[in-house]
Amino acid sequence: MIRPGPNLALLLLGSYRKLVDAAVLELEARGYDDVRPSLHYAMTAIDLGSESASELGRALSVTKQAAARTIALLVERGWVDVEDDTADRRRKRIHVTDLGHRVMREGESIFDDLRGAWADQLGDDELARLEEQLTMFVGDESIRLEAPGWVSEELPGNT
Repeated sequence: MIRPGPNLALLLLGSYRKLVDAAVLELEARGYDDVRPSLHYAMTAIDLGSESASELGRALSVTKQAAARTIALLVERGWVDVEDDTADRRRKRIHVTDLGHRVMREGESIFDDLRGAWADQLGDDELARLEEQLTMFVGDESIRLEAPGWVSEELPGNT
């Protein structure tokens, strides 16, 4: 049976959501309340060099104001710190704290466990084959965890 074209996109999206939702629930069970994927993406972008709200906004394809709200939330949770820039007193630099790195590592560990559950269900060889096939379509370098908002770049009014 040939399925409609959009079905593939919905299956891929559904698989992503199922994995992410399971990871969020497990993080909550481990004591990390209200972790959202967008916060992990933001901390990843900060770790990769986004040191200001403007840089974070560009990395995440959101406004500087949205990035500033995200930074404030991350600071409130103790996952990032904001410090004065010693070279430019007008500028503030952000970085991920030890606690923020622990949250990120915990999430990564959970995804490893979820991948293991998929391997148990499909078999190691079938899961490896699925990953290889998906890699053929998206490539190794095209997945940027710090930039989940790449789709929004194409929408009118998003600058």
